[in-house]
This record gives sequence, structure tokens and C-alpha cells, in this order.
Amino acid sequence: MSFLSRLRPQHLRLIAAIADLGKVQLAAEFLAMSQPAASRILAEVEADIGAPLFERLPRGMRPTELGVQVLQRATVILGEYAALDKDVAMLRGGQAGKVRIGTVTGPALGYVMPAIRHLRATTPEIEATIHVAPSADLIRGLENRAFDLIIARLPPGHDVRMLDVTPARNERVSLLVHQTHPFAGRGLCRLDDLLAFDWVMQERGAPIRQAVENAFFQARLPLPDKVTNSSSLLVALDMITAGPAIVPVAQEVAAFLCGQGTAARVTVLTIGAAISVEPYFVILHRHHAKTEAVMRLYRRVLEIL
Repeated sequence: MSFLSRLRPQHLRLIAAIADLGKVQLAAEFLAMSQPAASRILAEVEADIGAPLFERLPRGMRPTELGVQVLQRATVILGEYAALDKDVAMLRGGQAGKVRIGTVTGPALGYVMPAIRHLRATTPEIEATIHVAPSADLIRGLENRAFDLIIARLPPGHDVRMLDVTPARNERVSLLVHQTHPFAGRGLCRLDDLLAFDWVMQERGAPIRQAVENAFFQARLPLPDKVTNSSSLLVALDMITAGPAIVPVAQEVAAFLCGQGTAARVTVLTIGAAISVEPYFVILHRHHAKTEAVMRLYRRVLEIL
């Protein structure tokens, strides 16, 4: 059997301490063990190796050539043990680790990013990955362990018994236009005033588009017929810059873009009735392991909400 199978971190610490202090007695005191125990451990290690690690001199002990080689390796191994101990402590304490969060667009800007910024300021070793996608994709990703935490809507009829669901908020829709739009800054607009313009909306069935269509239905109006289907915000911004188009977006997205000042040059139309999307939820999977880093982010998102 190789001597390595019997070698322990305490053995390596003793070898390093003897090399540093020059005497077994001093090394034993440094490591809070008795001198007989230290002498026995050193003798066992040297017997296993088959050669002395130290020269016994009148004024102390000096590593042999073999001892120098063992000491060099011992220093590296002990350094790795110390690093592992630190990593484990940080992971268990939520000071480090990876967090994978999936979210629909509005909460990504309104709640997830502020929570991430807070986390990075207090625990910079945590690595966060943020994925923005439709709710159905997020639910599927959570169940397949692609995400640790999601903020999403629940598909109708979905079995939630395996999910830990916390209500968040209803999402408000803002109608985004370029500052050169004829109705920009005009005050209160009616939905029927907006039918003549181009619209850029997500595909049919998407929550924000459904909410806009419901608003037209409730007002007993036809749906806009000049619609470009795209979920890309870049496409939408290009279209409203090129002409008087209207883009329905989450209120948080509109607030972010309008806050960019002259860079974005966009504004929000004022309409009579609020357009609301069905609520979204903060969701964990009940049976998936959750690190303390995940729970720190989870708690921070709930605090912001």
C-alpha cells in the first residue's frame, strides 16, 4: 500500500512546521499536540517513505534532499486544502457560488437587475446568469434544472404541486413612441386615435400583445391592422425611430428607455385606461437543491418586490 494512502493533512502540517521552526518540540507546540505524538507521526511518515525527511543536527533539524521535495509538494497540497476550506465556507455562507435566474422582460429590469447589483456589491464572488424568455420556456427550464429561480407567469392548467410560487405583481403595459410621434406629449390619447398608426408587437398569444388586444376589445374597437410581429426590442426601436409607430412594452422597460434621456429619445403615450397583463410570480422548484447564494438572491428579489 502506498504511503500516500496513510498520509493526512496533519502529517503535512507537521512536516512544514518542523521545517519552519527547526525542532519537533516547537512544531508540536505550534500545532497544539504533544511532542511524543509529533515524534511518532514523523517516525511513521519516514518509515512509510523509507528514508529520513530531516537531518538531526545539534542545533535543530534540517530537511534532507528528499525532505525538500516532500516539503515543496506539502506546501502546494496544504495551500489547496486551505483554498478548499475557504471555498466551502463561502459557498455554505452564500458568499460565493453560481445563480441561474430566468425572467420575463419587465421584472428583469425592475427587480432582477437591482437584486443582482445589490448582491454583487455585498458578495462579489457570486456569479449570476440571467436569461430572459417567455414564461412557458422559463417553467420548462426550471423543471429541467436549467434555472435555480424564475420570475414568470403560470401557463393555464399547469401542475404547480412541485413549485414554490410567491405572488409578485401585475405587469402594466406602456405604449412607447419616438419623441417625434404626432401624439408625443399631446396629453390624453384615445385608443381609436391610435388605430391609424403602425404597431410593433410580439406574436399573437404573447401576454403583452394579448393585453393590448383585450384593451381594444373592451373599448369595442377593431384591432390595429398595421402590425409588425417581432419580440426584438431593437427592431421595435428602429421602427419607431423611422416612423410614427407604437410599441407596447412592459412599464419597467419603458421607464428604463425613457430614463436614457436624449440617447433613446422615446416617450410614453398617455391613455385613459390602464393596460394590465396577468400577474407574474417568483418561482422555485420544491425538490431541487438550493444553495445559500440562490436563497440570498431570492430573498432580495422579494424585498424589492
